[in-house]
Amino acid sequence: MVWTRDRVRDRQRVVHWDMYRADPDYAMERVVDMFSAGDQRIYNSYNLGRVGIIPTAFKDGNFSLVIKDVTMNDRGLYSCNLHHLYCHLYETIRVQLNVTKSRRKERRFWDGHKAVYVVLLGSTVALPCINRRNVWTDWSNEEEDQQVVHWDRQSPGIHHDRADRLVDLYASGEQRSYGPLFLQRKMNISNQAFAEGDFSLAISDLQPTDQGMYSCHLHHHYCGLHERREFQVTVERPVIKTTQPASGQPTEEKVLAEGTLEKKKIKERDRAREREREREGMMVSVFGRRRVKEFYPQTSMRSSRSQSSSDEFEMDVTEVSLSNEEEERRFDYKNNLLKEKVHMNSQPKVIDLDKEMQKFSK
Repeated sequence: MVWTRDRVRDRQRVVHWDMYRADPDYAMERVVDMFSAGDQRIYNSYNLGRVGIIPTAFKDGNFSLVIKDVTMNDRGLYSCNLHHLYCHLYETIRVQLNVTKSRRKERRFWDGHKAVYVVLLGSTVALPCINRRNVWTDWSNEEEDQQVVHWDRQSPGIHHDRADRLVDLYASGEQRSYGPLFLQRKMNISNQAFAEGDFSLAISDLQPTDQGMYSCHLHHHYCGLHERREFQVTVERPVIKTTQPASGQPTEEKVLAEGTLEKKKIKERDRAREREREREGMMVSVFGRRRVKEFYPQTSMRSSRSQSSSDEFEMDVTEVSLSNEEEERRFDYKNNLLKEKVHMNSQPKVIDLDKEMQKFSK
């Protein structure tokens, strides 16, 4: 709130006096308080008309507590507390009050921590609390000129006391820009800064020449407050990145090329299998024919005709057929046409023994 513009003329200033009793119960009690725009409040009816603060306290800065007709019950440690709720300020002054019946013992001194007053019983005393700073006494009619924010910039290698002033903004809304015209146009603060509490500096069209140390200074002359915040700004050229697919994700052209190559490999492999199966089918056919001839050699066919029987040849044909079935199971034919072709080539012939014997006899 202290940095935002305030329309309330009463600054919520308050002064109050408290007393700490050493005995019997070591209690703290409020004696009196007074606001800058209000009357005094006395918390103990016994003190009405006897204890109070000077009415012009917030004009002349004298907040002393006046006690009339001092009694032994007034002994204790008093504290004068000044609060400024708008500026968030707090100050305290402590005074020790002792009461004596002997005039010779009256005195005032400093014990190193607080003022000590030894007063005569039944007398009047003013416990001092004086603060004449403007923040406690009165406010300026030109409040808007007492709140200001400004931005500075230190280029690299420049000391902070030689920083360049960029812009000033007052609570009244007045804004002052410094430097070349192009610089004034690209750097500014919102006109609602003091209403919203946002004093950010906006920089447009950021360039490498804009880098450096930026500092924001907040001044509140009325409250006597000052804040500073620094920001290091570094500007780099944009990096243009070419869009490349990740190593694990191949491009569409690469996928198509690999697919075409794979299809060619599959076709070549199928063709090789077909040729292999054809050769194996032919070998099975030739093998079957050779076995039939081996059973009937030409030299022994005439002499052993009576010993031969059709059962032997039938058995041999059966064995050849079984061999062909085993070959079919061993080979995985691509289609039925190839299977039939191989089967026709490898199927053993049915031999008529009588006709064959007649051929041999001739």
